[in-house]
Amino acid sequence: MNATVAAIRRYPVKGLSGQDLPAVDLASGQSLPFDRRFGLLHGPAALDPDFEGWRPNEDFFTLDRNEKLALLDTEFDEATQSLIIRRAGKQVSRGRLDQPMGRMLIEQFFAAYLAGAAPGLPKLAEAKGFAFTDREEAAISILNLASVRDLEERVAKQPVDPRRFRANLMIDGLEPWVERQWIGGLLRIGGATLRICDHTECRPACEVNPATGARDLNVLPILERGYDHTQCGVYARVVEGGRVTLGDPVALSSTNDA
Repeated sequence: MNATVAAIRRYPVKGLSGQDLPAVDLASGQSLPFDRRFGLLHGPAALDPDFEGWRPNEDFFTLDRNEKLALLDTEFDEATQSLIIRRAGKQVSRGRLDQPMGRMLIEQFFAAYLAGAAPGLPKLAEAKGFAFTDREEAAISILNLASVRDLEERVAKQPVDPRRFRANLMIDGLEPWVERQWIGGLLRIGGATLRICDHTECRPACEVNPATGARDLNVLPILERGYDHTQCGVYARVVEGGRVTLGDPVALSSTNDA
């Protein structure tokens, strides 16, 4: 393979916009640092925000049902745990997520912004030592950009923004859909080694255009029609930690049928 890392992205708050990184240090058995570290609970789940453990996707406000979240741009500062929220370039809220007052300011903003979207008031929850990803097991999501281009050119017949798939690592320089043959294999990315453990099932969030907030592309039926599956990308577990930087080479070292 002559593949490289084209993008590194984390989503500090589940359901909100991503944050591009120039490099990241991956740790064995862990998700991308600060990826899905926080989430906005709704309904009955919001009555117990201090529950310490993984929660299913349905407990949170996400793009699956709340596409207007895509109209917000967020900026997260790891050093201060501060979240800045902007809409159309204008700051609309700011708060430190490690402080009660800061969390309350963020919750109050979303209570108004998402009024009527779900019963009760939104509450911020923090994942300590894990991540609020769609999988309970810690994993990194990887997207093959060639597969997205194949989807847009051969099946969708319109542009498909790779950000729809909300992956952590985007790889370029591969053949389309070759990642579907990687399950069980070891992938060397920069200074880290990951084992590919599963395909990534697409969710209704992929319908939402990350640039406009419009639910304008029926990704799941398009995938089903074109490829007889609704998957795009793979999940991987970090088995050997190390630094990953934009432009780093990507190499498949072994595969098996497990």
